[in-house]
Amino acid sequence: MGENVGPRRIAGLSEIAGDYRGLLCDVWGVVHNGVEAHERAVETLRCFRDGGGRVVLITNAPRPARQVREQLRGLHVADAAYDAIVSSGDVTRNLIAARAGAAMYHLGPDRDMPVFEGLDFTLVSPERAEFALLTGLFNDEVETPDDYRELLAELRARDLEVICANPDIVVERGGRHIYCAGALAQGYEALGGTVVYAGKPHPPIYEMALRLFAEASGRPMAKRKILAIGDGIGTDLVGAAAAGLDTLFITSGIHADAGNSPARLERLFADAGVAPRAVLEALVW
Repeated sequence: MGENVGPRRIAGLSEIAGDYRGLLCDVWGVVHNGVEAHERAVETLRCFRDGGGRVVLITNAPRPARQVREQLRGLHVADAAYDAIVSSGDVTRNLIAARAGAAMYHLGPDRDMPVFEGLDFTLVSPERAEFALLTGLFNDEVETPDDYRELLAELRARDLEVICANPDIVVERGGRHIYCAGALAQGYEALGGTVVYAGKPHPPIYEMALRLFAEASGRPMAKRKILAIGDGIGTDLVGAAAAGLDTLFITSGIHADAGNSPARLERLFADAGVAPRAVLEALVW
């Protein structure tokens, strides 16, 4: 770290890769932008694995890991770049399964419906629901959280518990910021509603990730040997730090407007109570 204030700025992962046996890597914003893969990031993960390391991808996508894998293949992210995927969709399925037989209202696009496929529940309208599942905006290309004020107020009036399958507030899609389920969950909490979060930065997804590292390695992996990589301060950095993991912050993602200003980044890190091991513009070797 030297005498400089703030995290070390590195030119590539290879500068610190030797200190770790595992990478817990965010997907959207690091490996792809929602439209195309970041080829150098994919190659970097492959280099780490070629050196004997293990890579687990971690994502707040509100879909099971098998669907995330298919999406990655469609974006030309090679299977050889990682060992396993843990998604907030996987955690969400566990949360729904724990409420077996209940009546559920789904707030989100149809593409997220596989997250509850095969589970024991009844899909109903808000008026009949015993709890609600929040996976995203119905049409995130044109809608904003303001479009959901009345619906959220209706759910709150019935005091429904809400499961948020994607705690992200925004993601980058082809250079634009798109609202996610986390933005609606924030609005619901502001109304006094109860939200159960499935993904980053909350503990269950990290507990699942550690189990996947153990499966990939054949034995448990020490937390000090795992580096978490991400572009979200409030999700990737906060969650990994709480789980006891070192972090590498990617500056070209959702906080790109502050990425070239060490002082601004330091304020953001301080406000979130995090101290990444290093920062890197984009994931390269």
